[in-house]
Amino acid sequence: MKKILITGALGQIGSELTMRLRKEYGNDNVVASGLSAKEGSEEVVESGHFEIVDITNAQQVADTVKKHNIDTIINLAAILSAVGESKPNLAWDVNMGGLYNVLEVGREFNVAVFTPSSIAAFGPSTPAKNTPQDTIQRPTTMYGVTKVAGELLCDYYYERFGVDTRGVRFPGLISYKTLPGGGTTDYAVEIYYKALQEGKFTCPLGKDTYMDMMYMPDALDAIIDLAEADPAKLKHRNAFNVTAMSFSPEDIFASIKKLIPEFTMGYDVNPILQKIADSWPDSLDDSAAREEWGWNPKYDLDKMTKDMLENLRIKLGK
Repeated sequence: MKKILITGALGQIGSELTMRLRKEYGNDNVVASGLSAKEGSEEVVESGHFEIVDITNAQQVADTVKKHNIDTIINLAAILSAVGESKPNLAWDVNMGGLYNVLEVGREFNVAVFTPSSIAAFGPSTPAKNTPQDTIQRPTTMYGVTKVAGELLCDYYYERFGVDTRGVRFPGLISYKTLPGGGTTDYAVEIYYKALQEGKFTCPLGKDTYMDMMYMPDALDAIIDLAEADPAKLKHRNAFNVTAMSFSPEDIFASIKKLIPEFTMGYDVNPILQKIADSWPDSLDDSAAREEWGWNPKYDLDKMTKDMLENLRIKLGK
């Protein structure tokens, strides 16, 4: 990667990845893009190039690639699981139509494309524990359907046109810097805020709902490490299982109580979110990522909890 375009750069992943890559590659070599320069995104917008790019508009993507002589697109623009269920047409248009446009630009201009997939690409018929790298994928959400189709489309563009496509299946992501945007695993971010702000939390998922999770620093490492990996060693390319930890709401509650003993938690299960969560794996087998490009996460639950609370205390003035 020499000249990088990040779509969806003001989202949960993009806002942190942009600043990380600018530190490593230089501010002028990382172009952030989004639908608008929204309030609260000043650091990303003002620290380097920023372009208005709607990935459903192929010409905007192509014009930005030509303008900045881009060689790598990291395509993070997407509609997430919970929002996708309320707006399935929008999820299809952005997640599939937008990806198609990005891949076409990649083909035309010989640009590498990184697009993350998700554990949502699996479904209730997938083995739930230690889910294999290669297994049945029959998701029951529009978000999941677009992720499976996206994995296949990226494979097609690599095999048919030679586009250097790569991606990982992200679990739920947790960060203190940017709030998530409509995903089923968002409770695992909100719980830390509520612990500090109110001392209590009402969880929308059942207490024994296990899901794979990852702290944002590990997620950024995964993107960069795979994007820079030797292509000769990559067998799977567009759909690597990656994980760092698997926990239930009770586990994260217990981890927080070690540092905030007075913290309490109750339950008010959201049936839509619960149905989505129940269709996803409890834990993933990420051995292919470890073998093919050296994946090795650094954070477990307690280490993440300590870091989250320390940084949120500063951020919230607690």
